[in-house]
Amino acid sequence: MCLAIPAKIVSIDENNLATVDILGVTRQASIDLTPQAQVGDYVLVHAGFAIEVVSEEHAQETLDLIREFPELADVETA
Repeated sequence: MCLAIPAKIVSIDENNLATVDILGVTRQASIDLTPQAQVGDYVLVHAGFAIEVVSEEHAQETLDLIREFPELADVETA
């Protein structure tokens, strides 16, 4: 099964690589597929690529579910 995780864009460099925050962990994600994405936006990240810009409400709803069932994403609850 594939899963895209909501992440908040923290910064974007000149190569369309964004630093994103996923549940307090920062990662790099390409925004080549979402050129409209800006710092502060939430995007769905799958396999190192931002595949869709989503609303903050949608992102938070999904992140809340992940926190509720940490075994699904192998994360610890804060």
